[in-house]
Amino acid sequence: MVERERSTLRLPVDDAVGNLCSLTHRELTQAFEQLDMPAVPESAGSKRERVEESLRQVPDSEVPHLAHRVLGRRSLNLSPSIRFRLEDQLWAMDEPPEIPKKVRRELARALQLTELAQQHAPFMQLLDQLWLAEETGLYFSSLLNGMRPVTLRDEIERHVFRNPGDWTAEELFVHLGAFEAGDARFARFLEGLVAADVLLDEQLQMSTADTLNTHLRATGVELRQTGDDGGYPLFTVVSTRWHGSRRPKNIIFASLVKPDIRFLSSVDNDIEIVGGDPDDTLVYDRDVPAEGLRWRHLHTWWQETHEPSGAFRSDLYQRLARSLPEKSPGQKNFFAAYHQLLGPSPDDPALLPEVWLHWDHRTVRERGPDALLRSRMDFLLLLPHGQRVVVEVDGSQHYTRDRGRTPDTGKYAEMVAADRDLKLRDYEVFRFGHDELEHLDDAKALLGQFLPDMFQRYKVVR
Repeated sequence: MVERERSTLRLPVDDAVGNLCSLTHRELTQAFEQLDMPAVPESAGSKRERVEESLRQVPDSEVPHLAHRVLGRRSLNLSPSIRFRLEDQLWAMDEPPEIPKKVRRELARALQLTELAQQHAPFMQLLDQLWLAEETGLYFSSLLNGMRPVTLRDEIERHVFRNPGDWTAEELFVHLGAFEAGDARFARFLEGLVAADVLLDEQLQMSTADTLNTHLRATGVELRQTGDDGGYPLFTVVSTRWHGSRRPKNIIFASLVKPDIRFLSSVDNDIEIVGGDPDDTLVYDRDVPAEGLRWRHLHTWWQETHEPSGAFRSDLYQRLARSLPEKSPGQKNFFAAYHQLLGPSPDDPALLPEVWLHWDHRTVRERGPDALLRSRMDFLLLLPHGQRVVVEVDGSQHYTRDRGRTPDTGKYAEMVAADRDLKLRDYEVFRFGHDELEHLDDAKALLGQFLPDMFQRYKVVR
C-alpha cells in the first residue's frame, strides 16, 4: 500500500519540480542542492532533461521527503491545483481516520456559518490554504467596462460576508467540495475552523469543537485538545482508538536489576524503589504531553534529578546504554543505530530501553498460570496522542531451548500471547530478528527505512 502511494506521489512531484525548468542552468544547479535532489551537470542536456534525469535518480523511498521539501519552497510558485494534489497524495500516506460523507453533512448542518466567519481575513486565509484553487469563472457578470468572470471567492465574499445569512455552512461546504474531499484535507479544515486565529474566542472554540464531536465520535474520531496556541486551545482530529486520555503515571525503565518496588500511596499511585543503588532503576514520573515523550523532556528530567558528570545528554545516553543486556548485541545495535541516525535532536521521540510493563513480587513458578506473560519490553516509544509503540528484538531464546538447539513451541506460544495482550491494551508491537541487527551497519540501513515510515504512520512531527 505504501509503495503504491509513493509511486502515485511521483506524478504531482514531477509536475511541481517541472517549474524548475524556468530557472537558468546555474540557478537549477543551486535548486538541486537546496531540494537535496541528485546533481545533474549542465553538460547533461537542456534544463528539462536535467530535471527529468534528477527525478529519475530519486528512489521511491525518498519521494515523500522530496514532496515535503517542494511544498516548503515558495520560490517554486506552485499553482494551487498542483499544491493540492501534492498535499492530498502526501497526506493520504498518513492513513488519516475516515470521516464519512453522511457525518460531514450532519456536522455542516449543525454549524452556524455566521459564527465561524466573524473574522474575515483569517477565515478567507483558511479557505485559500485548503480549498480555493485557480480563479476559474463560475459565470460572467456584466460591468460598465465589459464582462468579467465571477469566481468562487467572489461568491463567498457576497453570500458569507456582505450578506450574512445568504448561505448556510452546508451550502459553503458544497461549493468548496468539502463533502468529496480526502479525509486528511477535511480533517485539517475542521481543525482550522476551531483554531484561535479563526474564532478568537476560547468559549466559542470549545463549544464548536463539542458540536463537531457530537457527530464525529460516532465514527471513532474526535477533535481533541492537544496543546495550546498562545493560551488558546489547539485541537487535532484524532482517532478515539488512540488512548490519549490514558497518560502514563510511572515509567520504570533502564533497570540494571529487578526493582524492589513498594507503594508510598496506593490511592495516588506513588511508588518507591527501595534497596540497592537508587540509580539502578530509573523512574520517569512526570506528565507525558500530547506530542509524546521527546528527548528534550527526558533530558530536562535527567538534568533536574541527577548530578551529571559531564555533558548531561552524553551522561544520560551512557546510563541508558548500560541497561542493555550484554547477551543481546542486536538490542545494542538498535539503540546505537537509532541515535546515530537521528542525532538525536531534542524533538525526536525518546527511545526508552528495558521498560517494565508488569511487576510482580512473586515469581512465575509461585504465581502459576495467572503469572503475567511479559515483564519487560525491549524498547518503548511514547508517541503523539497517547500512541505507544513497543520494539522487540528476538533472538533464538524466544522460540528455542537448549541454547538454541531445540525448537520450543511453548515459548513461541507465550510470546504471541503476550503480543495479543499488548495489542488489546493499545500498544503497537514491532518485532525485529536478532540476525537483522547483528551488525551496526545493517541496523542503520534497516532503521533508515523503518523510522521515517513509522514516524509518518504515527504522525510524529519533528
